[in-house]
Amino acid sequence: MTGKVWKYITEKLMSEGACHFSLLDPDPLSTSIETVIELATLAEKAGSDALMIGGSTIFGVIDDAVAKIGESVDIPTILFPGNITGVSEHADAIFFMSLLNSTNPYYIIGAQALAAPKIKLTGIETIAMAYLMVAPGKTASWVGDAKPFLRDKPKLPAMYAIAAELLGMKLVYLEAGSGAEGGGVPPEMIATVSKFIDIPLITGGGFNDEKSVVTAVEAGASIVVQGTYLEKHVQKDGGEGLAKIVKGLKKAGTKRV
Repeated sequence: MTGKVWKYITEKLMSEGACHFSLLDPDPLSTSIETVIELATLAEKAGSDALMIGGSTIFGVIDDAVAKIGESVDIPTILFPGNITGVSEHADAIFFMSLLNSTNPYYIIGAQALAAPKIKLTGIETIAMAYLMVAPGKTASWVGDAKPFLRDKPKLPAMYAIAAELLGMKLVYLEAGSGAEGGGVPPEMIATVSKFIDIPLITGGGFNDEKSVVTAVEAGASIVVQGTYLEKHVQKDGGEGLAKIVKGLKKAGTKRV
């Protein structure tokens, strides 16, 4: 049976052409729960379609943060776990992801196997996703022992993306790493990968303005994720800049419907 969140995502993509997801990292060492909740509410107000909750180096238990975020918004909350510590039963769904270009089996299937019993028993909706690191990769690449794809070699991630689709995964995520400079994943790479797969393509890392987000959608991305942008700008302007970005993304997306 198709889960509610996956149904929500696919219907959004069919009607609007593209989605905007906001990434929140509830790390108590750097961000208070009050700040995370404020960012969540401002992201929803700005028009973001869903909240991804997670990070590469989560400290402590995230259950409380996930529960409070979920109580504060109406849009879906989706776990984006960097490890088994990123699993919580309080989210609406979880990206059950495999870092396919990791050199460490732990991040390809080991962590997933360890987390699977809890996920299965709690009944949280799972959305299978291939996670592919693109240079520079930043913290996520270092933690995940990844061999990032070279930015000028788009055929390499395309092969992995095709394999992911044939393995039955629902999504492919091209990740340049949080805070990556240079406008995120190169448009040529997005275009090449999207050309060869029929499942939605997500991209994130380094999309820090409207131009880069819109360019990603025009190149073929179905979903663009922003995290660092929220942390740096949303509280300062009350989400006005993010609302403008989401509006631009939606305008680009409607051209594909």
